[in-house]
Amino acid sequence: MSNYWIRCAMIRAIKTIAQTAVATIGSAVVLSAVDWRMVVSASILAGVLSLLTSVAGLPEVDMMTESDEEEFDDEEFDDDGEELTDES
Repeated sequence: MSNYWIRCAMIRAIKTIAQTAVATIGSAVVLSAVDWRMVVSASILAGVLSLLTSVAGLPEVDMMTESDEEEFDDEEFDDDGEELTDES
């Protein structure tokens, strides 16, 4: 697995976790009625399922050429995923 695939799969999983949490929280009538254990459980499960689904393929990775992947692997990124430049 390439660094690019891992990064794309993790971004998708995090987005899926957030969407599931929002949907689960939104199903409660009032904030005090939210079952937080269910929110966390459903969100984690959705993230795991997203990662497993990514094994079948990610369109953004499938479209990438081999030279693009080598270029990505050579780049350095900070903690926020932003590309480091000589000015950083």
